[in-house]
Amino acid sequence: MSPRAQDTGHAGRFIQIVACVAAISGFLYGYDTGIISGALLQISDDFSLEHRGQEMVTSAILVGAVIGALICARVSRRLGRRLTIMIVAAIFALGALGAAFSPTALWLGVARLVLGFAVGGATQVVPTYIAELAPAGVRGRMVTWFNVSIGIGILAAALVGSFLQDLWSWRVMFGVGLVPATLLLISMIWLPDSPRWLVRQSREDEARQALARVREDQRAIEKEIDEIKQVQTREQQEGGWRAVLHPKMRPALVAGLGVAAFTQLSGIEMMIYYTPTFLRDAGFGDSAALYSALGVAVVYLIMTVAGKLVVDRLGRRRLTLLMMPGAALALLVLGAVFRLHEGGDGASSWLIVACILVFMIFNAGGIQVVGWLIGSEVYPLAIREQATSLHAATLWGSNLILTGTALTMVNALGTGGAMWFYAVLNVLGVLFVWRLVPETKGRSLEQIEQSLHEGRFRPGQ
Repeated sequence: MSPRAQDTGHAGRFIQIVACVAAISGFLYGYDTGIISGALLQISDDFSLEHRGQEMVTSAILVGAVIGALICARVSRRLGRRLTIMIVAAIFALGALGAAFSPTALWLGVARLVLGFAVGGATQVVPTYIAELAPAGVRGRMVTWFNVSIGIGILAAALVGSFLQDLWSWRVMFGVGLVPATLLLISMIWLPDSPRWLVRQSREDEARQALARVREDQRAIEKEIDEIKQVQTREQQEGGWRAVLHPKMRPALVAGLGVAAFTQLSGIEMMIYYTPTFLRDAGFGDSAALYSALGVAVVYLIMTVAGKLVVDRLGRRRLTLLMMPGAALALLVLGAVFRLHEGGDGASSWLIVACILVFMIFNAGGIQVVGWLIGSEVYPLAIREQATSLHAATLWGSNLILTGTALTMVNALGTGGAMWFYAVLNVLGVLFVWRLVPETKGRSLEQIEQSLHEGRFRPGQ
């Protein structure tokens, strides 16, 4: 069945509903990580925060994300993907309320740690849940609803930060996260669980029922169940954390975790968090800096949608190799502009904005589209929970490193030198994908796993 055919009919429409509902967690991820940019000025005034206190409040969510990514693997394995997503939604709601009613900066940091746990848990389980339900031909478009939702969340946070500063307190900014969290929790009640997890629990009839809601062909359902059972037999012999270290798993782990790291080390969060800071340094006023940050969020969303539309046609590897060099070039030019015009003037200031937006076009439309998608595809079922948790933890750990060192890097190298450093990381990312990441488009999860076991998990195979 062609990918276009898989998008039509009741099953095709239902898998889109599943992907969109589960991806509400992506909106929460984008909003809860991005809203700190617009709220931090008010928070700093209310709690008289110095530089270190601001860093603590900002980075607490990233620490929580690493913890949540690691812990939710075991929860997902024991309770299933669907129930885990519901638990994550409840934690999102709790964290939003805790942040809104925080009496001190310390309590706010703790509340954002809780939000981070939910963010990390969502990034571990949601892409996997969608991938395990979606047909192979449209899996990329379905999983990347998660990326699109992240972009919508980032844009919503930027809109709030730009236009509601005088109307909403920072407590309201955090508290509104309760609404999508509750919507996600309630909506998941009516969705099926992962057929892969159901087969693992010896609930084959329920697995067939779950697949029947997202597949049109009964014979294809039986074939898929048989493939899942074959992989399941191998999992019983090879599964667990010990299997993660097995040499034959290494190519998948290297490819997946490397993509996870470069998704952040390429500089995306640096731009989302610190664009207003860079632009103020370049001579922009506060309002112009915030509006430019809003432009960054708009470009992120547009390019994520564009990448979603082409990722199943172009492929994950090819899309990354086409886009990432453009991001590196934009950072090289941006660094040169900062070096040549340290004080900032009208022409150089707007050139800086143009370079930032070009970087966002190539980064958001490339590796950001495939970062979570690759993590939902390449890991064998025997280690999928453990590996996806490592994938999310690697991504969030890289984010924490980048965010925690960005201003230090700027102070040490200058803004221009820091941009050149991140450009080099983008070049390294291109070389990594070219050498070590195979193409996964159009292949079932079981076919990808079989290529790993047969030693064919490499580019060109």
